[in-house]
Amino acid sequence: MLSVTHSAATFGADGYEVIVECSARRSLPSFEIVGLPDAAIRESEKRIFTGSESSGFPIPSAEISINLAPADKRKEGTAIELAVLVAIYKGCGFISCDTDSMSFIGEISFSGEIRPVRGVLGMTIAAIRGGRREIFVPKDNLKEASVAYGEGISIYGVENIRQLVSHLNGAELIPPASYNPYETIESYHSDIDFSQVKGQFKAKRAMLTAAAGGHNILLIGPPGSGKSMLAKRLPTILPRMSYEEALESTKIHSCAGMLNSEIPFVLERPFRSPHHSLSTAALVGGGKIPAPGEISLSHNGVLFLDEFPEFKKDSLEALRQPIEDKCVTITRAAGRVTYPSSFMLVCAMNPCKCGYYGSLRGKCTCKPAHIKEYLAKISGPMLDRIDIQVEMPEVSFAELTDTVPAESSAVIREKVEAARQLSRERFKESGIENYSSKSNALMQTDEMRQFCALDDGCRTIMENVFEKINLSARAYDRILRVARTLADIEFVEKNSTPAKIDGIVGGRLKKQHITEAIQMRVLDRKYNL
Repeated sequence: MLSVTHSAATFGADGYEVIVECSARRSLPSFEIVGLPDAAIRESEKRIFTGSESSGFPIPSAEISINLAPADKRKEGTAIELAVLVAIYKGCGFISCDTDSMSFIGEISFSGEIRPVRGVLGMTIAAIRGGRREIFVPKDNLKEASVAYGEGISIYGVENIRQLVSHLNGAELIPPASYNPYETIESYHSDIDFSQVKGQFKAKRAMLTAAAGGHNILLIGPPGSGKSMLAKRLPTILPRMSYEEALESTKIHSCAGMLNSEIPFVLERPFRSPHHSLSTAALVGGGKIPAPGEISLSHNGVLFLDEFPEFKKDSLEALRQPIEDKCVTITRAAGRVTYPSSFMLVCAMNPCKCGYYGSLRGKCTCKPAHIKEYLAKISGPMLDRIDIQVEMPEVSFAELTDTVPAESSAVIREKVEAARQLSRERFKESGIENYSSKSNALMQTDEMRQFCALDDGCRTIMENVFEKINLSARAYDRILRVARTLADIEFVEKNSTPAKIDGIVGGRLKKQHITEAIQMRVLDRKYNL
């Protein structure tokens, strides 16, 4: 007898629907799965048969053949085991209901329990898009799957095989879920705040600019100057994630098995701070089965690289393409996977190996050749992709003991969100697609020509700087993008609502914007990077 059920699997961060076809007929007992299953799926026979026997529904002796469609796409993981079991039960007569509108996701244990699996959110979304209206997932994955809850959709958390069979036969129904963890995002509070940072007003200004425009930033300073402290507080001033952004980040973390079991949803922008000893594959993603790396786990958030020159050179160079394209493609024998990687890059480094080059307190013990060798670890093309570079001197005693409260993250975030809204209004006014997710750092050449036009005074300044410090074309563009953000910040600090000035929402660039943007860029020339 032929029976058909539906399940889902993951490929990259996204899921796709899998159709399970089961042929069961009386013959010598055998079990075969086709349709490019991986080793874990091929081993599912023992778990399915033992779990069924433990649950009181032993599978009769029969010749059982399972086909996983689409047959030309490799299936990985154990999430389809529950659908295989239901297909067998339908063929054997244990279940008689129509399962065409249902999707089954979960791993089976020897005891008959349904165990959680990775990537449930992406698989649930794929099942719903495939037309399934009743989704059965492991109970431990219920909160994560219920993020995809919508009108006309029922999502059930299943504990064991016996409970599922009772529900499908109408004996004892499982109550559907109606929980969306995203609703708790407004009540989320962080223990860290920008008001805790003493002094470093120039660096704080640079962080505000980076957050408002989505710019990459490099912090240079001696040990103890507050580089890591500032970087960790950057997510607290970034705009709150939209539902679509949070959903994308959650799918990636679900695929990597890194979601919180209590609140399985990425509520705040991710902050990833990998150690400098990690491999290139761990940074950009990879492995026999392509898995997301640190740059994808920081999607829609911040990737913080402390001790920047200490990272392997090939790892840093591998960042260049994802920074530009906002995605990373990993090709392996198992297939090619593209993960999103739209992150803000924050780097921190000492000015030399000992950390005290140029310091007013500590004495530098490095020789000039060693300093040059240390700084040369960062290539010019990589440095060109960092919009803002700021120097952080040691904090003075007066600054450390100052009792005047500094601006809080909440106050700074209001400025950031206002500046982002101003740029969105400008993009919308010009008919740019996807304006809601665009920032100044992502402006293309045509958009820069329109929004970053230079008058004679600004043009003279840029021409002098371009010739004197030998800027690259990429660095020139990034100065203009930062200047556009600085103009937006100045506008929102002086005005309450967006306005069109000189034909541009937020007004045109002025000399002070260009000058300040250049000051945030020429630090690499000081250190001869």
